[in-house]
Amino acid sequence: MQPTATVLVYSDDATVREQVRLAAGRRPAADVPPVEFLECATLPAVLTALEQGGVDVCVLDGEAVPAGGMGVCRQIKDEVFRCPPVLLLIARPQDAWLATWSRAEAAVTLPVDPVEFAEALARLLRRRLELGAA
Repeated sequence: MQPTATVLVYSDDATVREQVRLAAGRRPAADVPPVEFLECATLPAVLTALEQGGVDVCVLDGEAVPAGGMGVCRQIKDEVFRCPPVLLLIARPQDAWLATWSRAEAAVTLPVDPVEFAEALARLLRRRLELGAA
């Protein structure tokens, strides 16, 4: 059985979570393992999942309410030991500086472009797997 990577997807909007699942597919690139999704609609669910461990990458919706993904990103970077890399979904390309402020490793704009998203997710998974092997 092939190992899988766990991708936490945080958004209060089920449509956004679905866009992420569909854009990534079962495997975002040939050289990364298949992915399993852990969907969270609230900040407490995100914090609980990260506390339990096993998350390889977080995908956070910058437009989520009441806790936006940028603030959630900054919080988990401060509070979670060995926090997984974060791919932030932003509303406008001009918001990229906010993604940097939140300490996200990558950002893509909404609506999710499948090619751009899969490439960004695969980059983060590769980096996570390289660090885990070190």
